[in-house]
Amino acid sequence: NLQLDSLHLETMENGIEDIEDIIGLQDVDAANRFNNKSQVVPRVRKKKEKKIVSEEEKENSPSSREDDTCSTAGGNLVPGSGVVFVNTWGCAHNSSDSEYMAGQLAAQGYTITEKKEMADLWLLNSCTVKNPAEEHFKNEVKKGLDADKKVVVAGCVPQGKQNSDYLKGLSMIGVQQIDRVVEVVEETLKGNSVKMFGTKRAEGKKIGGARLDLPKIRRNPLVEIIAINTGCLNQCTYCKTKHARGELGSYPPEEIVARAVQSFQEGVCEIWLTSEDTGAYGRDIGSSLPELLWQLVEVIPEGCRLRLGMTNPPYILDHLEEMSKILNHDRVYSFLHVPVQAGSDAVLSDMKREYTCAQFEEVVNYLKARVPGITIITDIICGFPTETDEDFQETMALVKKHKFPSLFINQFFPRPGTPAANMKRIPTQIVKSRTKELSEFFHTYKPYQDRLGQIYSVLVTETSHDGNYYVGHNEFYEQVLVPKKPELMGKMFKVKIVDSCKFSMTGQLLDTSQVVRPAPSDPLAKGQVSGLAQSVLPHKLGFNFKI
Repeated sequence: NLQLDSLHLETMENGIEDIEDIIGLQDVDAANRFNNKSQVVPRVRKKKEKKIVSEEEKENSPSSREDDTCSTAGGNLVPGSGVVFVNTWGCAHNSSDSEYMAGQLAAQGYTITEKKEMADLWLLNSCTVKNPAEEHFKNEVKKGLDADKKVVVAGCVPQGKQNSDYLKGLSMIGVQQIDRVVEVVEETLKGNSVKMFGTKRAEGKKIGGARLDLPKIRRNPLVEIIAINTGCLNQCTYCKTKHARGELGSYPPEEIVARAVQSFQEGVCEIWLTSEDTGAYGRDIGSSLPELLWQLVEVIPEGCRLRLGMTNPPYILDHLEEMSKILNHDRVYSFLHVPVQAGSDAVLSDMKREYTCAQFEEVVNYLKARVPGITIITDIICGFPTETDEDFQETMALVKKHKFPSLFINQFFPRPGTPAANMKRIPTQIVKSRTKELSEFFHTYKPYQDRLGQIYSVLVTETSHDGNYYVGHNEFYEQVLVPKKPELMGKMFKVKIVDSCKFSMTGQLLDTSQVVRPAPSDPLAKGQVSGLAQSVLPHKLGFNFKI
């Protein structure tokens, strides 16, 4: 069997892969949170004596090793001439933010490189969901400084914890200020420390964030990630993300639709809608998720598809009938990520998840009954402080009942500043034992073992992690490995399933199948900036998406 290590399982020791879930927290009043913060706080370092640099030294300097990026007198770079390395941790929303920041920098002349040792500046976009993700980020900050690089930090960690010792003196970009990245980078390369925070508002109300029509460099030229809203309506006791993303702020439907149209014109064939909670979309602007989705399916070309991001149970409950119709649409994947986190009502109450296990199952059962073959995946937190052995067995019973094809299993990590961090922790050995028990059960069943001989239409957008196959998805967003033939990338065609494993199936192209590019045009080149003239040369794309 061929195992594709991808969208699934056990993220205890790694970052999160496409998981826009663990959110919420008791938060200060969103309207007042940022009032005491200045938009720009430059801290000018003492000027060093100018050093006369020989021509030989100039040629060997890091900023002179790539294309036309050269130093000016005094050691400062000409604006737009630097080399930037971008490293990203976390969810699809973070990935989208990094795409926008890289695109704006490239549009201003900066080179985005994958060779971090050659970069003048490291732009590190962080995740605060769990301790390991922040530790990886912290270690990368240290490596950058030790390598004498300029470092700019972005994402949820600096937004929620600006005063951390290891961030002192660094330039920072808030999660709603990614459209200021060029200013921050330019000032940092001059030797200044700049902080850009604040909440974007229109008519006094929080909005989704930076404009969606900004230049960007897609990590995958075939996939457009669109953040439809930021923040959430929850107050979960274990999560740090709300400190950074704050209260709900939705983008207008017309702005989202316009971004989708532009993406298809640039050769994208798959759209991912992302946010901290897609189900809450529109509640702050008098709209709703179904209203947005019905507008989007009108502009999706035949054969292209939309994948909906994570939604918490309370908000999707209000739209089950409409959502079942949308998830049956041939241009929308029959796929939904609904995190339950625990199978015990007592634990859910202590987490302040605002739903019961029965309500979660209502979502699952309703959609399974009305959307044939739908893929529903979920998340579990093992070892929440108030979880008893009986509570954990209720969680095990829930997983055994539904046998979710994909399960994100996370050990509880106390995040500083959250109510759960003040709760007495369960002994580590018990948490590890519960995590192991759940993980072992997950590996006892194979969701695709009865699929041999099935025929599916698949849309290919990725390469497998081992580099030996292309990866397509059928209408249920199930992974299908296909031969690595260049003419198949970005195309839709029919396959027959000839093998399967725990995480994927293997498909054989049918001789009678047409191979069709569903997008109305060819995709942009890898590293090419979206929204600019097609003649703009691709940059050396240097995104490291730690997922």
